[in-house]
Amino acid sequence: MAHASDGRSMEFKLPDLGEGLTEAEIVRWLVEVGDVVAVDQPVVEVETAKAMVEVPCPYGGVVTARFGEEGTELPVGAPLVTVAVGATAADGPARASGTGTGTGIDEAPAAEPPAAEPPAAEEKPEGSGNVLVGYGTSEAPARRRRVRPELRVATGASGRANGRVRDAGQTTGPAVRTAEPVDGPVPVISPLVRRLARQHDLDLRELAGSGPDGLILRADVEYALRAAAAQGGRTAGREAGTGGVPADSVAPSPAAPSDGTRVPLKGVRGAVADKLSRSRREIPDATCWVDADATELMRARTAMNASGGPKIALVALLARICTAALARFPELNSTVDTEAREIVRLDGVHLGFAAQTDRGLVVPVVRDAHARDAESLTAEFARLTEAARAGRLTPGELTGGTFTLNNYGVFGVDGSTPIINHPEAAMLGVGRIVPKPWVHEGELAVRQVVQLSLTFDHRVCDGGTAGGFLRYVADCVEQPAVLLRTL
Repeated sequence: MAHASDGRSMEFKLPDLGEGLTEAEIVRWLVEVGDVVAVDQPVVEVETAKAMVEVPCPYGGVVTARFGEEGTELPVGAPLVTVAVGATAADGPARASGTGTGTGIDEAPAAEPPAAEPPAAEEKPEGSGNVLVGYGTSEAPARRRRVRPELRVATGASGRANGRVRDAGQTTGPAVRTAEPVDGPVPVISPLVRRLARQHDLDLRELAGSGPDGLILRADVEYALRAAAAQGGRTAGREAGTGGVPADSVAPSPAAPSDGTRVPLKGVRGAVADKLSRSRREIPDATCWVDADATELMRARTAMNASGGPKIALVALLARICTAALARFPELNSTVDTEAREIVRLDGVHLGFAAQTDRGLVVPVVRDAHARDAESLTAEFARLTEAARAGRLTPGELTGGTFTLNNYGVFGVDGSTPIINHPEAAMLGVGRIVPKPWVHEGELAVRQVVQLSLTFDHRVCDGGTAGGFLRYVADCVEQPAVLLRTL
């Protein structure tokens, strides 16, 4: 994904991200024009519909041009940076601009080619080839980053600044042409936070993040907006209109309703929307559910964690129950090949689990869950959950699931009828575990009760199989010894 324009200047393009991904949004530039980069050094952080990842450049030299501002979506194959291969730090101040139009951030006059021959180690214009996102790159050295001085963009009512106009079609607010605020290196947890701030003309530099190392979270932005509304509608010291113009003096476009906000369906939210819509179109699903007494399961977990070993998560025990149930009812660990009109029963269980993050709902996948014990499952759930919240999941960790476990009890609800994660055939839902009146051994008692639900593809099995699966899961929850007999 690179192009040599003159034998010395190499144009690096957005590489094929795999998993059918065709575009990515620039979240943060990691280099400036004039910086010296090493082979395989990450130069930009992008967000795809699957994950947030750093893209390494396969060329070493001086960055002479960058293409695309933060927040811009680029298709695969679009130019990212131009690198003067073999140039040294002494060439950096020249800040040569790349060829082509580009949005050319920090563009400057072209640099003279170096007179001396480059070192032998740099004479590899073909690059390293390690450009697949999240795969195969060598360890990058510490990278240089310049913190740009704060920029204040002054605009008039027309929204024109520095010769560039941002079209309102790229925003989620009223259809008013406005200059895009420059967020710079302000650390935020996701592009969703930047977008929310842009919608309300909020300057992120004036916020103190409550996350690790001052990371600005969505909650920080929402709190600032509520506080501004309570103080008369001003947001972070700026008028809620366009470029300092009071909001009531800006006439909204007739095409955009003044009492609503438009949120683009892109990134993670767009991918989720597409997948759920496809699931509803293609899968004739049905749902069955049952209440179960989870008292003994909770006691068993307490006893396991009192033994002094690694703590076992409840979701890990539920995962072990799922894999045991799928071994008895393999029809539910399958997919439907619509072209061949065949049901494909899968050998291994790659267990997906729903994780809510600030970027939206994602479903990380625990590989070979059927071959893991409770301790291994606990560790893998914890690792994937943390990576999901930090936006570090790779495409490979978000695909390939064969069955999904959805613990919506963490939201304080009892039941749900979830949509199957296409192209899987079933999903087990687990509600909250709460004390309820329950008939136990012929007497009324207060027990820990949970509602279990199974949504399944009616093409792969009938109600008898689905009911058998769910009943077995409930029996294991009520009497964990049942699970031991199947291991």
